[in-house]
Amino acid sequence: MQQIITISTSKKQELIDITEDVSAIVHKSKVKEGVCNIFAMHATAAIVINENADPNICLDIIDALNKVVREGIWRHDRIDNNAASHIKSAILGPSETIPIKNGHLQLGTWQSVFLFELDGPRSNRKIVVQIVGD
Repeated sequence: MQQIITISTSKKQELIDITEDVSAIVHKSKVKEGVCNIFAMHATAAIVINENADPNICLDIIDALNKVVREGIWRHDRIDNNAASHIKSAILGPSETIPIKNGHLQLGTWQSVFLFELDGPRSNRKIVVQIVGD
């Protein structure tokens, strides 16, 4: 089963928890054992799994990435001034795969699935959720 989630973002960079949306698709699929792949259909967004309890960790991740990948110094910036967003997305990756057991995502206690917006705000971020299994 495959379904697309569409998300609007409101900031240049932000992490948006999409765990409930993904879990609802897993439930709808009726798959008991299998895998769930979550894929961002964009070159300046990523899918990550990280802590959901403290919102400061999201800000810390953004700050860390901004320290590693500086803005405004890349060749692609001459085209549309968002090379750093592309580089960050390439480092983080467009997808995550999570096992499904007993019809539920096998996430750890503190884990959630996030869309990582790197070049927002955007009104039409598409995330493909693909469920495979029995």
